[in-house]
Amino acid sequence: MAFDIHSTLRIVQSFDAGSDGLARKSGELVCGLLNHTPEPFSRNQFTPGHLTCTAAVLHPSEPLVLFMHHHRLNRWLLPGGHVEDEDVSPSAAAAREAVEETHVVLASDFESRLAGIDVHGIPPKRSEPYHLHHDLIWCFRAASAVIETTDEAPAVAWVEDSRWDELSIADSIRNAILRARTWVPTGTR
Repeated sequence: MAFDIHSTLRIVQSFDAGSDGLARKSGELVCGLLNHTPEPFSRNQFTPGHLTCTAAVLHPSEPLVLFMHHHRLNRWLLPGGHVEDEDVSPSAAAAREAVEETHVVLASDFESRLAGIDVHGIPPKRSEPYHLHHDLIWCFRAASAVIETTDEAPAVAWVEDSRWDELSIADSIRNAILRARTWVPTGTR
């Protein structure tokens, strides 16, 4: 892993949540995780949890966002997951997860930015207890509209805002998407 606690802490501390109280509070919790736990990037640290990275991928030409149906949680979510040793940055972790889970091709001319922060609970499974994911939500733009299902994402879709209620999209994800759209040209919002 080419990044460390201090560089990640700087990213989180420089994030401007604006009036988004959910992201502001989650940012405080992520700072606490980074400052006060021994292995915040380890998926094996369950108390109080660990850092994860998520991708809010904007469609290349339409006002749509990439969502996947999570096989274990049985919910529509943005692609994302745990930090791996080969990840050179938190945004690279989010990009890797998006590509692995949906086979999306990300635009190389679009600089990713931190669009949101969300701390949420993960139910227990096998040998893992209930724990928290301290999630950094990164904005990307797709290079094309081509996406595919995978074992981790048995359904993938470009979703318009009018379906957010139907798919029970969390407020923290909605806020991150709306923030991300302010950074891209009007035709791709």
